[in-house]
Amino acid sequence: MSAIVQLIPPTQFAKGRPSGRFSFAFGRRFYLLLFIGLIWIGPGWADPRYLYAILAWDACVLLLWLLDYRRLPRPEQVAVSRIWSAPLQLSGTSVVALEVRSSAQTSLSLQLTDHVPAAMRAESPEMEMAVTRGEKARAEYSVLPRERGDIRLGNVTLRYQSPWRIAERWATVALPQTVRIYPNLEESKRDTIFLIRSRQIALEKRHKHLPGQGREFESLREYRETDEWRDICWSATARRGKIISKSYQVERSQTVWLVLDAGRLLRTRVRGLSKLDYAVNAALSLAQVALYSGDRVAMLAYGRRVQQRLPAGRGSAHVRALMEGLSQVRGEELEADHARAAQALYTFQKRRSLVVWLTDLSETATTPEVIECASRIAHRHLVLFTVIGQPELRELLAERPETDREMFHYVAAQEIVLRRDLLLRTLRKQGALTLEVEPSKLSSAIVNQYLMAKERSLI
Repeated sequence: MSAIVQLIPPTQFAKGRPSGRFSFAFGRRFYLLLFIGLIWIGPGWADPRYLYAILAWDACVLLLWLLDYRRLPRPEQVAVSRIWSAPLQLSGTSVVALEVRSSAQTSLSLQLTDHVPAAMRAESPEMEMAVTRGEKARAEYSVLPRERGDIRLGNVTLRYQSPWRIAERWATVALPQTVRIYPNLEESKRDTIFLIRSRQIALEKRHKHLPGQGREFESLREYRETDEWRDICWSATARRGKIISKSYQVERSQTVWLVLDAGRLLRTRVRGLSKLDYAVNAALSLAQVALYSGDRVAMLAYGRRVQQRLPAGRGSAHVRALMEGLSQVRGEELEADHARAAQALYTFQKRRSLVVWLTDLSETATTPEVIECASRIAHRHLVLFTVIGQPELRELLAERPETDREMFHYVAAQEIVLRRDLLLRTLRKQGALTLEVEPSKLSSAIVNQYLMAKERSLI
């Protein structure tokens, strides 16, 4: 819970200042009073001296405006706080509060505008509130971030009046703030069932002996008919006078690498989010499951260059570092340099590990570079090569074409799907695990594959 609290943007507080050279205006009642003074025009048709009454009335209205203006507090006497209640996450609604304090001796009616960028809200929120003397007022609005990374908010502008509503002051409160949009944290919470299952992996291994189990020593027990001869502990057998076998458990200190392709193919948007957004959310879910299972997690995000790299680690501080790094991964307009990523992985990770590669396949006549690089990596590591599919292709193949145009689309989709299946089959022959899954099922699919690899001791 404390880790989540640390992700909440800090509260910003500032006092107002004049919004320009002329930071005042006339209220609606000022114009209403001027309009009322026009009733002297009627008698003025009979006696022009009544026209001087209009001037006298206008002078009185101006005097009232001046008195009301002087009753209004100076901008420095009005302070505004921007308060955040929760971490900002992609496609997650968050509530922001603006709190106003005034040291004036009169009540105020305020109109506030918080300058929020379009990446968080379609329009800047405009709110109205009343501040009574000696108290503070609060108004809230919601934001729905559509991009990850750092986003800068602007100032808050104020327009406030006294109960007379004749004069009006304008003020600007300097609240520039850079906030960070994290991946969707709620999605990782929905994977609680996988966390429970991963916790039980080691316990299940204690009660049954399966081929391909882990090779980390756990305890000694009596020999069973299904035990292998290499598992017999001959020294314990000699001491006890009966055959004793070694019991093993799944290794817990393994390394999982999250490799994210941030090239142009991952900029494709599916149901409002880019494929890269889905990949980042899935990477965060898998990282939490792997860390909970006792493994160490590392991360590599790349485009034409390596954008983010985090060495293997564990613990709450490492989870925070993963969140920070994943939030900064941005899609690039050019094709990613897969060879550079593979070389970096070879350099940073010498021992065998699980490499979860999240990418997409380009439609070229030759073998894509990412397939060749993944094949080379598979000689040293266990590669889970995950292609983020396009749901429209499978949906198109499920329908029966009725026109020539639909037939052309059907054949093109079929060719793309068959070619992808052939490329993934080639990788599987190299010993890699492969997945092609639609974006909405990406998180659960790679977590299931990870748990399967742990249970079978494939790493």
